[in-house]
Amino acid sequence: MAELMDVIRSRRSIRNFEDKDVPDDLLNQLLDAVKWSQSWANTQCWEVIVVRDPDTKAKLQETMGKGNPATKAIVAAPVVLALCGKLQTSGYYKGQVTTKFGDWFLFDLGIATQNICLAATDLGLGTVVVGLFDQDKAKEILGVPEGYELAVLLPIGYPSKVPSAPKRREVEEFTHYEKF
Repeated sequence: MAELMDVIRSRRSIRNFEDKDVPDDLLNQLLDAVKWSQSWANTQCWEVIVVRDPDTKAKLQETMGKGNPATKAIVAAPVVLALCGKLQTSGYYKGQVTTKFGDWFLFDLGIATQNICLAATDLGLGTVVVGLFDQDKAKEILGVPEGYELAVLLPIGYPSKVPSAPKRREVEEFTHYEKF
């Protein structure tokens, strides 16, 4: 458990990358981390698009929201993973939504994203989770079909600098026993 907690504590949002490619064997280990992610009733609603092409990354950069601190990372990172979720699968049973929160794909993609980020950290790679972008334009650029949503862009590469840990709330500040 100590090694896992070390990885969790050392993960940072990396927005600056070395000019060095991510080898296929490391990329495949990150994709394997997605494969083993838990999901609602094992629906595995995720689809991952691997983007290495500089022109495609430049087009994705144009979809970034104003003031997004990860804008440069989209083109600076040697690899960008685009995480998509199949709609009306996760959180559904026999075609009917089963929770008050509706489609559960974002939750499942969050788990898969965290697995990638932790595996990347363990492999000496950096990531930043990007959600502030025009998903519809990015879907068009990446050819995401109907019935799927693009939720996350994840630049990945070797960090050129690692920021210090941000201040964290103490466990006692967010933990409630028996009732809120």
